[in-house]
Amino acid sequence: MSTVITPFFTGALTAAVLLSSSGAWAQADEARAKRIAGGSCFLCHGAQGESTSEAFPRLAGQNAEYVAKQLEAFKTGQRKSSAMNEMVAKLTPDEMLALGKYYEKMSLPREEAKDPQLAAMGRYVYHNGNKFSGVPSCVSCHGMGAEGAANLPRLATQFSGYIHNQLKSFNKRDRTNDNVVMHVVAEKMTELEMAAVAEYVSSK
Repeated sequence: MSTVITPFFTGALTAAVLLSSSGAWAQADEARAKRIAGGSCFLCHGAQGESTSEAFPRLAGQNAEYVAKQLEAFKTGQRKSSAMNEMVAKLTPDEMLALGKYYEKMSLPREEAKDPQLAAMGRYVYHNGNKFSGVPSCVSCHGMGAEGAANLPRLATQFSGYIHNQLKSFNKRDRTNDNVVMHVVAEKMTELEMAAVAEYVSSK
């Protein structure tokens, strides 16, 4: 007695095989990312993406696509860092995305602002901008919870000092690899506004 394989059965079987192989591929990617992170990234960014210093960004919970985008920028030299340029030299695009997904799964506890008054000012600028100097609000791109879109940075729980330094880099156009909008925004911000916004989002 012959078995009739219906199109439905064939389609279901194909889907099951693809799902199984994609799951295995994801596990392999995660294992590879864990090896890379444990081999070098942890030295500056911490074993759980918590970072060891405000000089180095926290990667825990960071948007995967954004991490991959920055790693590619370091590799091509669009973003300058003697340490990072060397670290990423041999990474493939797949490995960069795998690292992004690896860190995206991690999380950090929310911390209270160290300077509540400064954070209160930052909250206003973040949500409303400054109509007197032309600074636009940050919320339209980075979201109410400072989580950012997939290809934008998650600012919540990031070190305030690191965010402040990046805003200054955009202000001086030392950092040129990201959206030109950041140059337009940062060049209009005062030192106080940059520090205030950084303090506010770090406690989100």
